[in-house]
Amino acid sequence: MEQRRRGLSVKKTIVFIFFGILLVTQLYPLLWLLIYSLKTNEEILSGSFFAFPAIWQWENYANAVGGGKYWNYLSNSLFVTSITMAGVIFLSSLAAFAITRFRWKYGQVVMLIFLLGMMIPMQGTLLPLMVIFKNMNILNTHLSLILPYIAFQTPISVFILSGFMRTIPQEIEESAIMDGAGVFRIFRSIILPVSVPPIMTVCILTFINIWNEYIMAATFISSEKLKTLPFGVYSFVSQYSVNYGAIGAFLVLGALPVIIIYFLLAEKITKGMVAGAVKG
Repeated sequence: MEQRRRGLSVKKTIVFIFFGILLVTQLYPLLWLLIYSLKTNEEILSGSFFAFPAIWQWENYANAVGGGKYWNYLSNSLFVTSITMAGVIFLSSLAAFAITRFRWKYGQVVMLIFLLGMMIPMQGTLLPLMVIFKNMNILNTHLSLILPYIAFQTPISVFILSGFMRTIPQEIEESAIMDGAGVFRIFRSIILPVSVPPIMTVCILTFINIWNEYIMAATFISSEKLKTLPFGVYSFVSQYSVNYGAIGAFLVLGALPVIIIYFLLAEKITKGMVAGAVKG
């Protein structure tokens, strides 16, 4: 009995050490960036990465908000991201519902097409998309970002939602059909409310991927009024000088919405990731 307790304590110690290392590696970059954002250029360039600033430079955040056009870039990012999330949830939930709940022979073929869509690199589509958007006269508009964002986020979202919807019992739909409910009524009143956890997972994954996206935004957007948050960093880089502290402050402010949303939805995200496996 004593030997068994020792074995369990050793296992617990190993687990705690593992999670401690994981916690440090995940939190350290955020803490380092926070300290970095409160230093002067001289302290940053001195190479003392682990030292606290002699005087906390809170004005770096004022410079980040004012000189970096933070509110303009933030509003653009919120608009593009929210429209993309709504489009992804709408399309992926309908597609997953049709693939998993309808009895048709091409369901697996359609699912395979979505899975193939996950393998297409975003960079390989820049040139053809630019030509298409130029011919459509939507280049240098938010629509030129929203359309490809939805296209690239939908496959993984369909994969997540379809994995969950397969676990929903067919008896629920059969009883609803006997009560006179149609397809869209079943989808709206039964499938969507039950699928809230994986939908939250899709929301946060889409939000993170789109919030930090730079390549397409740099390719399709040239107007200063339409640029998204990642472009704000360049506001502090001039021909002869770089304000490193303000850059750090801007990066902290840019990461803040992602951190807040993740902590607000953390429980539902976890449930969404394991819901299909638990029910299956």
